[in-house]
Amino acid sequence: MPTRPIRLFLADVDGTLVTNDKVLTDRAVEAVHKLHDAGVVFAVTSGRPPRGMAMIIEPLALSTELAAFNGGLIVNPDMTVVEQQVIPTEVVAPVVALMESFGLGVWIYRGADWYVRDLKGPHVDRESWTVQFAPTLVAGFEGLEQGTAKIVGVSDDHEVVEAAAVAARAQFGDHVSAARSQPYYLDVTHPQANKGGVVAYWSAKLRIPPEQIATIGDMPNDVLMFAHSGLSIAMGNAGHEVQRAARRVTTSNEDEGFANAVEQFIL
Repeated sequence: MPTRPIRLFLADVDGTLVTNDKVLTDRAVEAVHKLHDAGVVFAVTSGRPPRGMAMIIEPLALSTELAAFNGGLIVNPDMTVVEQQVIPTEVVAPVVALMESFGLGVWIYRGADWYVRDLKGPHVDRESWTVQFAPTLVAGFEGLEQGTAKIVGVSDDHEVVEAAAVAARAQFGDHVSAARSQPYYLDVTHPQANKGGVVAYWSAKLRIPPEQIATIGDMPNDVLMFAHSGLSIAMGNAGHEVQRAARRVTTSNEDEGFANAVEQFIL
C-alpha cells in the first residue's frame, strides 16, 4: 500500500461504479460521500459520452470534471466542454473499414451525438438505455470524419473484438488508442485520449503526485490508468490480465466491489 495518503480516487463507471443493471447502490453512493468527507477528491472516467454520465452527478454530488470517451472529451458537470481530443480525420474511414473487415458493427460519436447505421444492431438498445438517449440513424459515415471523438466496434464474439483491437493497434500504431471498454466493445479514440492520460490530467491540474492517486476499474482500457497511479484496484469481475495489472483486487460490481474498495483500501 502507498505510504503517503491517497488524495484522488479515479473510478471507471460500467462494471465498476455501477452494477450490471447500471445501478448506483446505496453503499456506493455512501462511499463516495465518505471520500468527500475525508477530503479525497473523487472523479470518474468512462467510455460513455458525457450525457451518459449525467445521471450519476447529483447522487454522488460530483463537482469534478467528467472524462468521457476515455478522456477524449472532458466536461464540467453542467456539460460545458473543458478539453477535447478527436481522432485524426484521415484515420476515421480506415478505422471503420478495419472494424467492418472483422464483422463488427460500427458506431461513431461526434460531440454530443451518437451515429449508427442499424438501430437494431447488437447492443444499440442496451446502450440507449444505459446512456439514456437514442442514436441518430445514418446511411453511412461519410461527412462525419471531422471531429469524431470515438469509434466503437461492437460484436458478441469477444475473441473477434480482441483480435480487432490487436489489429487496430498494429495498423494505426500511435495514431489512435484502441482498447476494449467491455468484452463486446472496441473503443478507438485519439492517441492521448486514454485513461492513463486522464490520470495525468488530474495529477497536473490538482498538483497531486501519481503515488497519491488511486484508480479502480475492470477492463483492459483501465490498465493504462493503473500504470499511472500509486494504488490500482481491479474489480473482482475483471479478467485475469486486468487483475494481474492491479495492486489490489476487490469484490465484483455485483457484490459492492466499489464500496468495499473505498472502505478497505482508501479510507
